[in-house]
Amino acid sequence: MTGMDARDAELKKELHASLQARRELGEDYESALIDSFLEKVDQRIDGAVERRVRRQLAEHQLTSARDARAPKATDSWGERFGFGIVSMVLAVPLSAIGGGVAGLPGLLVAWAGIVGVNVVQVVRGNPALFRGRRSTRDDDAWED
Repeated sequence: MTGMDARDAELKKELHASLQARRELGEDYESALIDSFLEKVDQRIDGAVERRVRRQLAEHQLTSARDARAPKATDSWGERFGFGIVSMVLAVPLSAIGGGVAGLPGLLVAWAGIVGVNVVQVVRGNPALFRGRRSTRDDDAWED
């Protein structure tokens, strides 16, 4: 039996006891018995809400701590632009050397290296590009 099933059974037992007391005590105590039972239901709801809030606060703190430890992107637009310019300027002699020494395969290897260096630069500046998305779920159940 899970925690929620045990609590539901306990709540049913409380309701049964309240109804039994109502039968024994009569209508004069009906209001007090109902108030007592509703107070127990309120306590159960308050406990479930408190657990959920604590869990979400802990998740938020964990996320904040992770974000604080994550490396910050220090590249400005100018640094990225400069890297692109240098890459293109170096592409000309690298293409000539690769093509002159090894023909088309040399040219392809030179450009594969140029593209690879630029891809690494983009990924380094934007690590979130290749991270998977994490879904969060929020159950409507009282118990976590």
